[in-house]
Amino acid sequence: MSPCPADPPVADPFGTAALRATVLRGWQESPTRRTEDTNSEEDLRLGAYRDRLLVELAQNAVDAATAADDQGALRVTLRDGELRVANTGAALDAAGVTGLASLRASAKPEGAFGRFGVGFAAVLAVTDQPRVVSLSGGVEFSAARTRDALGISTEDVPVLRLPWPVAAEEPAVPRGYTTEVRLPLRDGIDGDSLLAGLLDQVPDVLLAFPALDTIDMAGDRWGRSVTGADVVELSGPGGASQRWLTHADPGSGYRWALPLDGAGRPEPLTADLLHAPTPTDEWLSLPVRLIASLPIEPSRRRVRPGDRLNAALRDAAHGYVELLRRVPDEYRLSLVPPPGLPRSEVDATLRDELATRLRDGAWLPCADGAVTSPAGASVLAPASPRLVTLLTDIVPGLLDASMCGDAAVATLVPLGARRVDIATVVDELSGIERTVSWWHDCYDVLLALLDAREVTVDDLGALPVPLADGRTVAGPRNSLIPDVAAPALDTLVAAGVVGLRLLHAEADHPLLRRLGAREVGAAELLTEPVVGEAVRASMADVRAGADGRLLAYAVLRLVAESGDSAPNGFGGLALPGRSGWRRADELVLPDAEVLQLLDPAAIGEDAPLDVLADGFASSVDRTTVTALGVLDGFTVVADDDPVEPDHGLPDEADWWHSTRTPPDRLLAVRDLDLVADDAWPEVLRALAGEPDTWRALTEPGGHTGWWVARNALLAGDVPLDWRMPEATSLAGIYDPLPEVGLDERTAAAAGVRERFTVADADDAADLLLRLGQSTREIPPATATRAHEAIVAAGVAIVDLPVVDRVRTLSGTAATAAECVVLDVPWLVAVWPATRLVAVSDWSGAESVAELLDLPLATERTEVRVESVGEYLPWRELPAVVETAATLELALEECRWHGVVMHERLVVRTDDVEHQVPWWVDGRLHTADTSEGLARALAWAADRWCDRYLIAALLDSPEATVLFC
Repeated sequence: MSPCPADPPVADPFGTAALRATVLRGWQESPTRRTEDTNSEEDLRLGAYRDRLLVELAQNAVDAATAADDQGALRVTLRDGELRVANTGAALDAAGVTGLASLRASAKPEGAFGRFGVGFAAVLAVTDQPRVVSLSGGVEFSAARTRDALGISTEDVPVLRLPWPVAAEEPAVPRGYTTEVRLPLRDGIDGDSLLAGLLDQVPDVLLAFPALDTIDMAGDRWGRSVTGADVVELSGPGGASQRWLTHADPGSGYRWALPLDGAGRPEPLTADLLHAPTPTDEWLSLPVRLIASLPIEPSRRRVRPGDRLNAALRDAAHGYVELLRRVPDEYRLSLVPPPGLPRSEVDATLRDELATRLRDGAWLPCADGAVTSPAGASVLAPASPRLVTLLTDIVPGLLDASMCGDAAVATLVPLGARRVDIATVVDELSGIERTVSWWHDCYDVLLALLDAREVTVDDLGALPVPLADGRTVAGPRNSLIPDVAAPALDTLVAAGVVGLRLLHAEADHPLLRRLGAREVGAAELLTEPVVGEAVRASMADVRAGADGRLLAYAVLRLVAESGDSAPNGFGGLALPGRSGWRRADELVLPDAEVLQLLDPAAIGEDAPLDVLADGFASSVDRTTVTALGVLDGFTVVADDDPVEPDHGLPDEADWWHSTRTPPDRLLAVRDLDLVADDAWPEVLRALAGEPDTWRALTEPGGHTGWWVARNALLAGDVPLDWRMPEATSLAGIYDPLPEVGLDERTAAAAGVRERFTVADADDAADLLLRLGQSTREIPPATATRAHEAIVAAGVAIVDLPVVDRVRTLSGTAATAAECVVLDVPWLVAVWPATRLVAVSDWSGAESVAELLDLPLATERTEVRVESVGEYLPWRELPAVVETAATLELALEECRWHGVVMHERLVVRTDDVEHQVPWWVDGRLHTADTSEGLARALAWAADRWCDRYLIAALLDSPEATVLFC
């Protein structure tokens, strides 16, 4: 650090040399102090005093005006790249300069708005060489001069710690002003944009500082005036103006300010900052601005919590209530702080104080002309003068219509008022006696409120409605306006269905329809839950001694009127049978042809089915009773969204769990388990003859096809045990279906096999057992396809039985313990065909071995080549080369590039010699024959299926072999 330079040859009225010497000495004695000062200035510029340039300079102007006991004026201009802010009042003095040069103290007296001189740091947002010029002299600050004084050139340094007197040629303060702050703008700061931003702050500054009368912003002049009604008017250029209604108790440290429009009507705020008196960072959620003298932190952005703050806020709350009473009745509610989360701790404290003041005051007009406090008020949620009139003698303490509605409720209920919503009104109406015409008036009013969205349908859910039987019940929603023929309606009423509410004819009103009263026809009446419940309970009722005929006839008449359509579940309706009352879906028409197809044991008192009583059957329409489930033939059960096997079908749970995924829909024929054993061909023909039952039988993965295939009897066996006569690929495993009077289409739909299909583990187990039956003549190729079909079905091995006998390559059934699965082709020469299980694709050998629990042939074969041969590359065998060219076979891509040629190829197993055509033991061997060479070449080239063609070409290489 360089020594303090000599004072400049200019006047130094404020002793800045001594100030600089003190600061420089402090920095020299404590090297970290300069860093701290630099960081402090940076914190003030970016933190506490960001965006506060006009406010901080205005505060200085107010202090100067107050010190001179005069009203202040402020002028802001932009000149020669400098922002200049001039003010009236007391001139700058030495104490003021000291305050400007201090980051931690101020020379301003107690009570001055800008008490802490650190506020001047706001200028650093736009400049790093500010000057303050006054009638008494001037000082300047400069980052560059500070670096010169320290003997450094690049480091960041404090700007406002070292003051210098301004140069002798510094221009004088503008006429009419005492002090001017001059701020050369930093590069990159646009002066016009800066002025525009400052101009936006002018009205708030004038409102906050009563001691400031005018602000001239680059020629745009704003002034402040007060009318006798405490209305502050702020006037600006071009006729711009703002009006604020203010209130402050004499001698208090607060002012409330409410914005007014041009006609003097309040324009409440939605949110604002606490002003103390300039904006802080404390947010308020009040509709009125609070400007108060409060204990605040040096940054003037946060208040200091404590008793002083709480006392000041209590005083302000008292004044707020007085301000509210000066506002016309129709605007008072808009000034009550709305409920919600506070924006700050100060906001929470102030809102609590205001709530206490407002809750205890009598300032709300009642409907009868009285005035009450919120604690004694009832607020009608919907705002309706007609409804208020209707409720005058019903709801006590009801506020005037001007104080009703959702906004009033939201405002007053938190203050203790009672909310009277339509649900409460409906409760009151439920206990009163009124004429039908009165109810119509009430419905008219409520309908208007509903159309205006003042109330909701739910609010009116319990509204009383008169019924046709003279009763008045709560709730239009379950009330019905019937549109059915008189016989059906009268019978239904006579049946006494509990909970079925039919409106009185004169009570029909659009409101009731809006609220759920429905006009219903026969079909809709049938779907009413209470009707369905009566149907479901009908069997229990008749067992308890009730006469079920009225309900039965009523339902049947409604079904007939609806077009012979009944809802699901109506099969439970109690109807008279020959042996007593039964569910409709447990009855058969007396003359139904299906009776001849059912097992006689399935009909009777204790049997699954009974016959509809003959007298009842003759009194009703055949189509109508069958719509309820009475059988006239085979009936289809349909469910488009089944969730569990609960449809009463035979073995339904087993079918449900046999599928990989739960079924997406259910379409099935019921009662097939009641068919007589010898009637199945006729039953299947009947199912095929009706579109609905045919669809159910042929539904992919459906229950009916699944059950019929496993349970129907055709020539003494189930369909799955037979094959179609034309399905010769299944010959030997399944016997052909004898003539039973079924066409191929119907037999196939019933489950008679047309091809290898393995649907589940039971299918696979049956097929394995059939393959092992020695009485069956099964071709080897058929057995191979059967094994592969089981593997392809993906049935878990643990779900299959361990078989004792397996079908071999010879076509015989052999003991499984003596057999192996042929997994490479050359081993067929040393194993008897009666012990080999074959595969059509060598890659599937392991899967078949796992299926049958057999070893692979390679795992049970120990062989060595006995004969001696000569290794020959393919290219040295002309016939091979010519054959390869004909078949476009790349010899260089073969797994072996040559073969060991034997005149006679001999291998030994267990002291037994075998002459073989070819062999593989890590090397490729062949006998000197076209048969052996062809197999070796086909295996090496991965062209096994072409081995016979290769053999033919080796014997006769002419290309004509390919076409012969």
